[in-house]
Amino acid sequence: MELDCVRWGARTLIVGVLNVTPDSFSGDGLIDIDAAVKRAEQMARDGADVIDVGGESTRPGFQPVAEAVELDRVAPVIERVAARLPETVLSVDTTKPAVARAAFDAGASVLNDVQGLRGDPALADAAASRAVWVIAMHNQRARPTASDPIAAVLDGFRESMRIARQAGVDEQRLIFDPGFGFGWTLAENAEILRRLSELRALGRPILVGMSRKRMTGAQFGWGVAQRLEGSAAVTALAVANGADLVRVHDVAEMSRVVRMADDIVRQ
Repeated sequence: MELDCVRWGARTLIVGVLNVTPDSFSGDGLIDIDAAVKRAEQMARDGADVIDVGGESTRPGFQPVAEAVELDRVAPVIERVAARLPETVLSVDTTKPAVARAAFDAGASVLNDVQGLRGDPALADAAASRAVWVIAMHNQRARPTASDPIAAVLDGFRESMRIARQAGVDEQRLIFDPGFGFGWTLAENAEILRRLSELRALGRPILVGMSRKRMTGAQFGWGVAQRLEGSAAVTALAVANGADLVRVHDVAEMSRVVRMADDIVRQ
C-alpha cells in the first residue's frame, strides 16, 4: 500500500506502534531485532496499514537517547521489516535528521515527528529531499496552557505547515496529529477528542494517538496493562469524530474496533 493511493475518508487506517526502546511507557519496548521483526509481521497480519518504528521514548520525563544509539536501534529493524513486508508502509518516529535519513534509506516512507517540524530545521529538509509523508504532531509540553485547545492545536498545525512549505515538503503529504497526552490535561484531551472534526479545517488527514495513554483509564485508577477497553472506547470515538488514522499498540483488537466503527460511520 502507498499513502499516495489512499482515498482519505473511505476508511480509517491502522498505525501499529513498534517501540525498539527499553523505556516505552506502555511496557512493550523491544531491543532484540528478531523479536521486533516478528512483532511487525504479526501487526501486519492483524491489520496494520502502517508500522511506526521508534527508538526513543517520548514519555513524560523521558531521557534523550544519543543519535548513534537511536540509529542503531531503528535502521536495522526498518531494513529487515521492509524486506519482509514490502506491502506495508513503514514510518520512523524520530526528531533527529540523521536517524530519519537512515530510516528512509532502509525503507521508511513516512516521518513521524512529535515536534511538528519545529525542532531541528534539518529534519524538514530531510523529509523534503526524500519526498516522504510527514506526520506533524502538535506538542503542547513546551507551551503555556491554552484557553482553547482546538485553537492552540490549529495554530500549531499552521506553524508546521509553514515550516514544511519553506523546506519544500509537499503539503499534500502532510498528516496532522493533535498530540494527545503531550502537555494536555485529561479534560483538555477529552475536549479535543469531542471536537476532533474541527481540526479538519486545514484539509489534511488527522491521526489520533491515544492508545494506552492516561486518558484511557488513569482517571479510574487503571494502570497501563488495564487500558485495552479504554483504548477501544477512545478509538471508536476518534473514528466517529473524523480520524483518518489511529496509532495503536493492540493492533488485532483495535483493527476490529475500527472495522466496526467504520461500518457504522462511513456508510
